[in-house]
Amino acid sequence: MSIDKILTLGQTAAELGLIGGLTVLALFLSYSMLNVCDLSTDGCFTLGAAVGTVTAIAGYPWLSLPAAMLAGSLSGFITAALQTRMGVQSLLAGIVVNTGLYSVNMMISGNKAALNMSKTRTVFSMAKDLLKGTPFAGQYILIVALIAVAVVVAMLCLFLRTKLGLSIRATGSNADMVRSSSINPTFTTTVGLCVSGSITALSGCLMAQQQKNFDINMGQGIVTVALASLLIGGVFFSRYKPIPLRAVGAVLGAIVFRIVYALALRLDMPAFMLKLVSAVIVVLAISGPYLREQIPMMRRRWKNAREGRSAG
Repeated sequence: MSIDKILTLGQTAAELGLIGGLTVLALFLSYSMLNVCDLSTDGCFTLGAAVGTVTAIAGYPWLSLPAAMLAGSLSGFITAALQTRMGVQSLLAGIVVNTGLYSVNMMISGNKAALNMSKTRTVFSMAKDLLKGTPFAGQYILIVALIAVAVVVAMLCLFLRTKLGLSIRATGSNADMVRSSSINPTFTTTVGLCVSGSITALSGCLMAQQQKNFDINMGQGIVTVALASLLIGGVFFSRYKPIPLRAVGAVLGAIVFRIVYALALRLDMPAFMLKLVSAVIVVLAISGPYLREQIPMMRRRWKNAREGRSAG
């Protein structure tokens, strides 16, 4: 593989990793901070892509971003309402919302499973025109993705330092303690899932515009990828590090995941095997810390067993 191909592969992985990193940041808020496993991520990601695509096709590319985020926050609100006001368990609430969003997304796209944006003006094409004639003209996708991630990381870190943000973190740690402190966990959970949903939808919107295509199944399995990326990011910065470093680690985890995914593609692996690759990466990411602790114990057992056999 030539140097040019390696650089191109790395840039593409970084672009997709940064855009997907927004979903990882959303999961960082809901899963790591709020301690809620939100399985509506797949549908919410596609919802943002659908709303962003339709808005861009209508001729409003910049409006597509806030429109997608608003739609995502509504998805988060419904998920939170099912959990906090209707007594539905968090896992089941996410599954129910994710199932319902399939019909909603089809309705938004005009009952079409795919929409093409090859001739549509998007935020990326606008950035390309803006950077035309500059040394950064060829990196317009990377620049837009970097700006989006930097803004979201900064806003998320600032939000988690506010009184409301601290209440959300406390709710994730101990909801009973928060309730006894006159803080309404229903409100904090709702706000947390709304913010998380808006970030997920933003990620879907940017992904659709970067690929110039919307597909009704483009969000399938995205929660698995995001969870794996979040756990990989934990390798860089543990949960005892400051929030900004952990957020950056989550984004780095998304980039690493995309690099591994790109390498699998370069090995001419059949398309149907890529889901298995994702599953293996998730298993390794989840079991890695446990195996790292078990390996020294296994070595000691083997050593003691060898010494016992030698003595016998």
